[in-house]
Amino acid sequence: MEGEVDMDVKIGPDTVCAVSQDVVVRDIEGELIIVPLAAGVGDLEDELYTLNATGRAVWSRLDGKKSLSDIAGELAAEYDSPRNEVEADVVGLAQELVRRRIVVASG
Repeated sequence: MEGEVDMDVKIGPDTVCAVSQDVVVRDIEGELIIVPLAAGVGDLEDELYTLNATGRAVWSRLDGKKSLSDIAGELAAEYDSPRNEVEADVVGLAQELVRRRIVVASG
C-alpha cells in the first residue's frame, strides 16, 4: 500500500530512491524547505526540514531512476572527491531520509 514504510528495506548503493508524495518541497530564498504533509512523516507532525548544499545536491538527483551508486558517481566526479567516501555519505543520507519517510526506496 502506498505510504506504508517497510522498515526492513535495506538501503545500499544499488537502492533507488524518490521523493515521497507525503512531502512538499519549496526553495525559499535559496534554502530548500521540506514540509511533511502526513502524520508519521518526519519526527513530529509540524516539523520542517532543510538540507545543506551537499544534501541538496543529492536531493536533486533522487529521481526514482538512478541508484545511490550512480548519484555518488556523479557527485564524486563533479566535486573531484573519492567515490567511496561520497557513496558512504549518499547512502547515509538516504537511510536517514527513508527512515523519516521523506523519500521512498526500492531495489
